[in-house]
Amino acid sequence: MKMKKYTASTMPEAMKLIRKDLGDDAVILSSKVVFSKGFLGMFKKKTIEVLAGVDTIEQPISTFEVQSTVPQETQNVSIEIIKELEDLKQMVKNIQRPEMLSSYPTEMKTLMDFLQEQELSEELITPVSDELFMHLKNNADAFEIEDQITITKNFLQTQMEHLPFGGISYTKKYINVLGPTGVGKTTTIAKMAARAVLEKKKKVGFITTDTYRIAAIEQLKTYAGLLQAPLEIVYSEKDLQEAMVKFEKLDIVFIDTAGRNYKETKFVRDLQKLMEFEVNTETFLVLSSTSKQKDMEVIIEQFSEFPIEKFIFTKVDETNTIGSIINLMVKYNKGLAYYTDGQEVPEDIMEASLEELLKLFLKGIRYERSS
Repeated sequence: MKMKKYTASTMPEAMKLIRKDLGDDAVILSSKVVFSKGFLGMFKKKTIEVLAGVDTIEQPISTFEVQSTVPQETQNVSIEIIKELEDLKQMVKNIQRPEMLSSYPTEMKTLMDFLQEQELSEELITPVSDELFMHLKNNADAFEIEDQITITKNFLQTQMEHLPFGGISYTKKYINVLGPTGVGKTTTIAKMAARAVLEKKKKVGFITTDTYRIAAIEQLKTYAGLLQAPLEIVYSEKDLQEAMVKFEKLDIVFIDTAGRNYKETKFVRDLQKLMEFEVNTETFLVLSSTSKQKDMEVIIEQFSEFPIEKFIFTKVDETNTIGSIINLMVKYNKGLAYYTDGQEVPEDIMEASLEELLKLFLKGIRYERSS
């Protein structure tokens, strides 16, 4: 395997360097946050250090190889064709997985099958399986499913323990909530705001830039009325500044951004022009756990220039697989603020912690064993 270390300011930037250098077959072997020394001990700069590798053995199908055989003038293929090639490549990997797993002892099959069913990435499954294999070699007489779960949990914990967990900090006034249409963003904002009012006794207000969907405005008006909170609808940067002046005496202001197709760069640029991402702001990106991981990756990469610290995942109750949540957190070096599991306001929202996320992820294997 060819391996190389990369240093970049963000994980998406590192991924671009890796893809350019090693191609689409490259895998992330490890990543960590590094703080460089600043002037007189101040102004430390955070960078991401990533170790990546690519198997030098020829793969059955490679997107790079397919593209390299196409004449230069025809390489400007559509996104749809590229996606079809990626899907085909993934199908080949799925076919190969049983062969890969067959090299491991049968004692590990239950857990390995579970991790795949949860759609945990191969970049995470491979080191987990290696640790389990080494443990089996050294403890052949004590290799119960509980031991395997503990090893898996400990490994995943080391991959995420440096990431931030938890909801609103209550140290920032403006809460920017980003996300594409259809992920339940407005309902999630209402849940966050209701908890701020009911549990923290905060005075809250709402600003919405979603002038494209009347239903979204009406929905937010309803929640604002129930919480006796003011609401401002803004159409321009000037409107936003005026709304902020009106809300000067409030504790927290939730900003509901327009739900658009953020796969299109134009809408992202429009949002950047309108919104302010200042020191007194927390920014969250809302994604649906029922979405395909590839689609979520496109959204995340489009928002890579925004100061997003944590994800919020909705509709956890509508899916049986949550491995993509862990995959995306590790891949993009982002924390987790909340996950939602229903439509009730404010009940169906959970403030995230690493311990609870791992419990949620691994609980299925416990059910399987006890049934």
